[in-house]
Amino acid sequence: MSDYYNAFEISPVPTPGPDAAPPEPFRGIYGMPAFVTIPTSDLAASVDFWTRGLGFFELFSIPGQLVHLRRWAFQDVLLLTADSVPQQAPAMSFSFACVLSQVDSLVEACRAVRPNSVDGPRDTPWNTRDVEVITPENARIVFTAAKPFDPDSQEARNLAAIGITPPDLGRGDNEEHA
Repeated sequence: MSDYYNAFEISPVPTPGPDAAPPEPFRGIYGMPAFVTIPTSDLAASVDFWTRGLGFFELFSIPGQLVHLRRWAFQDVLLLTADSVPQQAPAMSFSFACVLSQVDSLVEACRAVRPNSVDGPRDTPWNTRDVEVITPENARIVFTAAKPFDPDSQEARNLAAIGITPPDLGRGDNEEHA
């Protein structure tokens, strides 16, 4: 028995599929349920990489101190000025959702701005295609795109083994949990 249920309606991430389109950049102001803060010793270079390479936009800034970047709703990054940044990327990463149609262009854009910044893409056992990016601040960022679900795939068997089944095979919708 599983306590998981379909709750896609609360997410800006589109349902995986060959025609999945990314949502528009979200410019609204909301209470952020989570965000990442990244120190940078070169705010202008960091903003350039995050906007041209990773597809974020500048929501607002405090000149010389902070830039608030965003892509989709709930994909917020605060770049803060710092005297120094780590010399190498940590093992820890932070992941952002994207759609499959964005993977190749994201890789190309990052490599155009910073040639050795990208590792991947690679497919995962949990049915995503991931791209790992090391930013100018030495942050390890992963962009992850859900692949279309194939119920006969090894990935489907991997997910079923931990109790995650497609919505039409498990519980219905989120009504009883809302």
